[in-house]
Amino acid sequence: MATAASLVTLSVSLTACASTTTNSTCLLPDYAPAQEALQEMEGQVLSKGPQGEEPVSADTLELTGTEVEEVKAEKATAAIVMHYTGDDWTAAQLNGLRTRFAELGIEVIGVTDAGQDPSKQVSDIENMIARQPDIMISIPTDAVATAGAYRRAAEAGIDLVFMDNVPAGFVPGEDYISAVSADNYGNGVVSAHLMAQALQGEGNIGVIKYGVDFFVTNQRHEGFTDTIKNEYPGIKIIAERGISGADLAGEAQNTANAMLLRHQDDIDGLWGVWDVPTEGIMAAVRTAEREDIKITTEDLGLNVAIAMAQNTAVAGLGAQRPYDQGVAEATLAAYGLLGKDAPPYVALGALPVHHDNLLESWQDIYRQDVPEPIRESYVECTPPTN
Repeated sequence: MATAASLVTLSVSLTACASTTTNSTCLLPDYAPAQEALQEMEGQVLSKGPQGEEPVSADTLELTGTEVEEVKAEKATAAIVMHYTGDDWTAAQLNGLRTRFAELGIEVIGVTDAGQDPSKQVSDIENMIARQPDIMISIPTDAVATAGAYRRAAEAGIDLVFMDNVPAGFVPGEDYISAVSADNYGNGVVSAHLMAQALQGEGNIGVIKYGVDFFVTNQRHEGFTDTIKNEYPGIKIIAERGISGADLAGEAQNTANAMLLRHQDDIDGLWGVWDVPTEGIMAAVRTAEREDIKITTEDLGLNVAIAMAQNTAVAGLGAQRPYDQGVAEATLAAYGLLGKDAPPYVALGALPVHHDNLLESWQDIYRQDVPEPIRESYVECTPPTN
């Protein structure tokens, strides 16, 4: 609750200061090496699956009209077991899942929120097994701690489709239908190129990663740091810390505060592993009155979108497509009901988002109109002079 309250306060404060940024200099100057690299990434998926599988595009998934009718005749039920809810990414996933399940005549009998607690998620899984759904869509909070509970679900005859993470020891095609993910390594790469563009290939940066061994966030961190180290020798990572716990925005703010205090004028940019920690980074930068700091991240949440609309703090990010991911997961669940062969790992390509394409990107990602706080915060900016 404290985290939720702080995020609401952050959103209000960001919206309130929108008018101060009108006609400011855009945060992304032209920088050919980064811009060319981003263009080359279009249409590519760089991530491998949890067990090294080659990615298959979600665009290749399809059901014929006859197959859809066969699924509807099953009158199947589905349970959705989440790691947590309440953020924009989860809301879009659930929207995509519910929309596609409705098209397929599959009833969603429950959605759970583990609050990032593996023991709570084990209890959620057990409760859903007792309700005997035909399908379970889930993202494990901990691949090891939750594996036994998911094993019991599979043994109960429930078709499993995973988002992003897979329980330890599970084999695709045997223990579960498929796993669906964003191109998380690619999103890390995108945010690295955007950081390089914002800094013109020169500067010192701090990295704030997720301090838990979680497959997709590990991929983001690796994608970002590999790209900075291998492609931009003029940019140095001078500080790196992991965060965990219930208040990720607060932890990230404290960590960013420490980095800014220790390195002061020697630090030019900060990277956050996704949008919620990045909200804490934004707060630290604002408190330190370091408007010169460039921030990049992953995931287009409301508060980072407001900052980007105002042309403040967040220079750009690599975005997932959570609505489309939910649609893909529901479609793969139908594959299971039909006994249709499914690819073991399905991925959706990374989308670079920045001030110039923010409004159209929001609609593409969420399949919804741009929220008023973003539209009201949007200001024009002046391209910087190299």
